[in-house]
Amino acid sequence: MMKIAVFGLGYVGAVTAAGLAAQGHTVVGVDVDPVKVDLIAGGHSPVVEPGIDDLMREGVASGRLSATLDCREAMDSTDVSLLCVGTPSTSHGATDLTYIRRAVQDVRDAMDHVRPPRSGHHSVVVRSTVPPRTGRDIVAPVFATDPPEGWRVGTAMCPEFLREGAGVADFFDPPFVVVGSVDDDTHRTMASMFDFLDVPIQHVSVETAEALKYACNAFHATKVSFANEIGRVFRPYGVDSREMMEIFCADTKLNIAPTYLRPGFAFGGSCLPKDLRSLQHMARINGVDAPQLLGTATSNEISVRDVIDRVLSVGGRHVALLGLSFKSNTDDLRESPNVELAERLIGKGFDVRIYDPILNPQQLMGSNRAHVMARLPHLDRLLMTTPQDALVGADIALVSAGGEQVVEALQDAQPRLLIDLTGRLGLEVERCAGYEGVGW
Repeated sequence: MMKIAVFGLGYVGAVTAAGLAAQGHTVVGVDVDPVKVDLIAGGHSPVVEPGIDDLMREGVASGRLSATLDCREAMDSTDVSLLCVGTPSTSHGATDLTYIRRAVQDVRDAMDHVRPPRSGHHSVVVRSTVPPRTGRDIVAPVFATDPPEGWRVGTAMCPEFLREGAGVADFFDPPFVVVGSVDDDTHRTMASMFDFLDVPIQHVSVETAEALKYACNAFHATKVSFANEIGRVFRPYGVDSREMMEIFCADTKLNIAPTYLRPGFAFGGSCLPKDLRSLQHMARINGVDAPQLLGTATSNEISVRDVIDRVLSVGGRHVALLGLSFKSNTDDLRESPNVELAERLIGKGFDVRIYDPILNPQQLMGSNRAHVMARLPHLDRLLMTTPQDALVGADIALVSAGGEQVVEALQDAQPRLLIDLTGRLGLEVERCAGYEGVGW
């Protein structure tokens, strides 16, 4: 069992403190608000959450949970400091890190006046939502030089995933536990602290752990807006969007699944672009505002434009486009963003050569052939039979096609810029000198 200091006794801090005390740890909560401290001292919770009052009462009665205004009292012989302070928005929308900075400095100052933990190692762990590089630039430097005698300090980011109104349940049954740190002792400490959970701890970079909470919350907000927007679009047609979305959510292969949640290039094909336009049209003719649908199309266009801008910045004029269809293992070129890339680059005077392992121009038919011929009427002349042929003299490679032949050709060619459009090309390609991911 450890001694743990929890800084900040709002929703996250109160639930975390009570939950860890319930698992046998000695927990001291720290807050600048005497009302919160007094409530906990009396066995009451400073926040309203189902089940938290019982945990608080039991923790205080057992002597494992207490609260104080004095940082030094909390830090005496303490193994872990969990920073759960607020990170509100500034007037310009940035994250205000004032309380994080203050808590970090309070922890460091207290170390000069109290006993170190028996192990000599102390973990300072951020639980608050903070932007990437906060740990690297703000937290870690405070403890990097001249630690007090007897103290070894490691820092980490361990984001919380607690929903207000279900915080206690989520604490004991989280979707995952993520720890970002460069310190092995801190990783081991966090694994021990959370060993009561039936969830494996995922050890990642500090920046990944910091970014994860933002990604999760943005996606949750997007889902709420999406469901509401779809409901507005279909309401004039008499659709009960509740019934529709209930069936929608039953699809765990595509809809509620990781299938489309991989960073990569723009979407295309015969369905997504046209159906998105159709939804936008339905909204317009019925006077319904649907900014998320409009924003989705705009964001997709920006994905294409970003790759074009990166190609322009290199200065070379010879481009190898490896993969032309809108996704692998198909020859469907309809509204393929790769076709869009080729057309725009040719229009800007680039020499573009294309290789696609599936594509045979002679077998293209119907709307598929009509689309590509309207965009790339000289496709036969642009297509190469091997990736090696496409890469001869290429300054830049834009790659969505994989396979052993492509990997070998890229390793041999070593273009100045190699943009991976899928994120699935493998480590052999990622080790190439000019490698860049499209979104990483």
